Amino acid sequence: MKDQETIDYYIKLAWQSIANKYNQIASEYGITHAFGYLLMNVAKEGTSVSVLASLLGQKATSLSRLLNSMEEMGLIYRQADLQDKRLVKIFLTPAGVQKRKIASGVVKKFNDYLSQNLNEEEKNICLETLKKINRLTHDYEPAEIEKA
Repeated sequence: MKDQETIDYYIKLAWQSIANKYNQIASEYGITHAFGYLLMNVAKEGTSVSVLASLLGQKATSLSRLLNSMEEMGLIYRQADLQDKRLVKIFLTPAGVQKRKIASGVVKKFNDYLSQNLNEEEKNICLETLKKINRLTHDYEPAEIEKA
């Protein structure tokens, strides 16, 4: 089977196109797609690093470089939880709040664009199919593959 004949090839291709477009737009505002996505997922009352990691599909330890960069840029700050000092929460600075507004606006405009160019049936089929693929992916248990 060729790559171009697989479902996951087109899912990855579509996501890479979206991520590249978001990075292109984000660079005009001095951030990256990853920065924008993280900013959009930080709650007013702070969000733990582990929650952010799961939202980004990463391990908490993998986020440190991203968080360090964002902290250096003055977009976020870290604070130990008052009840559990082992837990570190991420908060937005005023500059981070401004960048989040920009990121949210970009995402909203892009999704409006998609909505204007897909009819209701296409949107519903796409969303239901992607949800089903996500469920199937979680349920998938690969069989032993024969070694060549």
